[in-house]
Amino acid sequence: MARKSQYLIVDGHSVIFAWPELLALHQRRTSLAREALAKQLRDYQDWTGVRVVLVFDGRGTDVTASADPHEIQIFYSRKGQTADAIVERLASKYAAEVDLMVATSDLLERQTVTSFGAVSVSPELLREMIDEAVPRSSTRPAKKSGRAS
Repeated sequence: MARKSQYLIVDGHSVIFAWPELLALHQRRTSLAREALAKQLRDYQDWTGVRVVLVFDGRGTDVTASADPHEIQIFYSRKGQTADAIVERLASKYAAEVDLMVATSDLLERQTVTSFGAVSVSPELLREMIDEAVPRSSTRPAKKSGRAS
């Protein structure tokens, strides 16, 4: 029996607001936080083979998506629509076909995606998954621990 493809859908702003270093970037400029999160998720995809879909609230009149070959997919919702709606629609459509995990801090969204058969993880667990999968390098700084070295 063939193994199902693995996908991770990330509610972008949910993670940005949960990770202090991304929140600090967001307060300076939203695009900095989005880019930093996308970079970490690209690294995770590269090291694990899990396909990553990153979803943000948008402002345009249409849902927009971007993905270059071998890059993560990034969706922006249209004005008046939340990223949650896109995450839930993707989960309802694909959870039965693929191994699907959704990262969000939104409790209602977590309950909804699990009802479709997806696995739900918190932003904190997502950070642990990335830390375990992606080797430290000069492009990925270590988390600050508060301990003197």
